[in-house]
Amino acid sequence: MAGLQNARPVANVVGSNVTAVNVNNLPGLNTLGISLVRIDYGVNGQNPPHTHPRATEGLIHFQFNVGRFPAVAFAALSSQNPGVVTIANSVFGSNPAIDPNVLARAFQLDPKVIMDLQAKF
Repeated sequence: MAGLQNARPVANVVGSNVTAVNVNNLPGLNTLGISLVRIDYGVNGQNPPHTHPRATEGLIHFQFNVGRFPAVAFAALSSQNPGVVTIANSVFGSNPAIDPNVLARAFQLDPKVIMDLQAKF
């Protein structure tokens, strides 16, 4: 994929930018069962907890940059189209919304905190 060597902007709420190289933008990966991501991190940037539902890397990941300079990481995935599910978006941004009282019990938080989180997503 052209330009994978170039840093991507990280001016967003999480301070990172993930560039996927998969079968959707590199058809030559079809049937190979692999894909790649480039993750650009700003200082204190993070790649929020997430899963890849169609990859054997199906664990929750949480990556961040604690350095004083921007950073970059590359990750290989065992699927040509691994997908991504960001945990916070799924829990606090679901539509229809999950009952705040249910989430408050699950996370042992005040329902008002949960409603504040849901409003952000």
